[in-house]
Amino acid sequence: MARRTVADQLVEILLAAGVRHMYGVIGDSLNPVTDSIRRHDGIDWVHVRHEESGAFAAGAEAQITGRLSSCAGSAGPGHVHLVNGLYDAHRSMAPVIALAAHIPSTDLFTGYFQETNPTLLFADCSYYCGIVTKPEQMVRVAQSAVQESMGRGGVSVVSLPGDVAGEPASGAYLEHTYRLDQRPVARPSEAVIDELAEFVNRARRVTLFCGRGVAGAHDEVIALASKLKAPVGHALRGKDWIQYDNPYDVGMNGLLGYGACYEAMQECDLLVLLGTDFPYVQFMPTKPKVVQVDVARERLGRRSRLDLGVWGDARETVLALLPKVAEKTDRGFLDRMLRRNRDLMDRVYAYARGVEGRRPIHPEQVAATLDEVAAEDAIFTVDTGMCNVWAARLIRATAGRRMLGSFNHGSMANALPQSIGAQLTDRNRQVVAICGDGGFTMLMGEFLTLLQYDLPVKVVIFDNSSLAMVELEMLVSGLPPYQTELKNPDFAAVARAAGATGIRIEDPGDVHEGLREALATPGPALVDVVTDPKALSIPPKITAEQVKGFGLAFSKIVLSGDVDAALEMARSNIRNLPRP
Repeated sequence: MARRTVADQLVEILLAAGVRHMYGVIGDSLNPVTDSIRRHDGIDWVHVRHEESGAFAAGAEAQITGRLSSCAGSAGPGHVHLVNGLYDAHRSMAPVIALAAHIPSTDLFTGYFQETNPTLLFADCSYYCGIVTKPEQMVRVAQSAVQESMGRGGVSVVSLPGDVAGEPASGAYLEHTYRLDQRPVARPSEAVIDELAEFVNRARRVTLFCGRGVAGAHDEVIALASKLKAPVGHALRGKDWIQYDNPYDVGMNGLLGYGACYEAMQECDLLVLLGTDFPYVQFMPTKPKVVQVDVARERLGRRSRLDLGVWGDARETVLALLPKVAEKTDRGFLDRMLRRNRDLMDRVYAYARGVEGRRPIHPEQVAATLDEVAAEDAIFTVDTGMCNVWAARLIRATAGRRMLGSFNHGSMANALPQSIGAQLTDRNRQVVAICGDGGFTMLMGEFLTLLQYDLPVKVVIFDNSSLAMVELEMLVSGLPPYQTELKNPDFAAVARAAGATGIRIEDPGDVHEGLREALATPGPALVDVVTDPKALSIPPKITAEQVKGFGLAFSKIVLSGDVDAALEMARSNIRNLPRP
């Protein structure tokens, strides 16, 4: 019988903690670990083309399953490549263990080939980083990493020199399994619930604003909204959990926002923040009283002034609150916000329908059609940039759908690698990667990973040959767009050359059938939709400074002699301007 190595010990600890995949690129200092994975049932190595992708994929798997996932990078450059994806996983509160293989233990701190300092390297994108320099350390370091990731929701790092990984394992007296279904509840004290109830009962107009923390509390929040006649808005990460089956929905706040959420938050007497760490202070109101409910005490009040901070789970807090609040009878505020939301969203949908014959294809048509033809339990992974805006506004949440993106870290190129981790959770579930052309080309090697593992992900590229979100940022700042254009190939032809289904759509009349055909195709498929590069997202609330910036930028474009570009941009966006 083969001896049990330190690598075996690590793999078995990860298995006991629920890890089923380790994503990475095979190589040198990782060899003892990857060989151990080969010999162990229940855990598989997933060979991605870039370690950053492996971290994105692990984070996506963890977010979909709620289970610990893992990624790995070899010594030096291999684990340096993990950093961006780990930042995203950590800021998304995804439990991920990263294995940072290290140089030989005898050469540590000598400036050896490929040497890095993992403790410093991962300090800002993890809760824990432990370095194993002898076999006796493995159990406690690995167990600590698992506990930190599972307990706090985020990244932990185990740094392991390749020579130590191949040594015989030491005594395993600290190894144990985990109750993976165990989750405590955090209920505020009766005194705090009474204080919260007093705030709610005194207010005439209450708005609820929900984030990811309302996951599992949908029915309870809707019951509270019904009792208070309260509009319910959400942050982007709250969309999955509260938008569906919600007669009180008034849309989303923030830079990608839509609907009447911003107004409902500004015009209420009391704003109740439920399970949200919404980062955009400039969209938060200053006039109403504000209470916040969050299970993470450190988040209370860091985005908004507070009249009351409530430390507890959203669901448990709402359950305790419901019997203590009086039912409100005045629906005036709620009905006004619902009408406003309906009017605004009717314009969004009318615009998406109204451009169905326009060439180049308007991106709103693509997103609205994708919403129509995609499965009711589809998982969407969405790139940062303009396609993120169209997905947030036009793809509906349902009880079964999930939408993942780099919503807190804001990285380009997240959608394609995240789709790998999402699809490996269930090969029979529809997964759609909504990619910008800039994001797709940054990590397009991962399309080959889809082919290698025959993952039936459908990749939809919004191909506008532009970094359009950057272009918008320049315009808002009063700058003419510069170096935002991209020279793209026919991505569908590239997909076909790689052995996959590739569909290119240039005619708006082909959008519905092209997307439907791709979704019905077995195996990986790519749809390259050529969209209008001048179609820009207009924020839900335009400031005087933004208007000034747009005007200044247009003046500079015209004065530079490019009148046609200014006119084309105006034609593409004039109908999308918000109206009072």
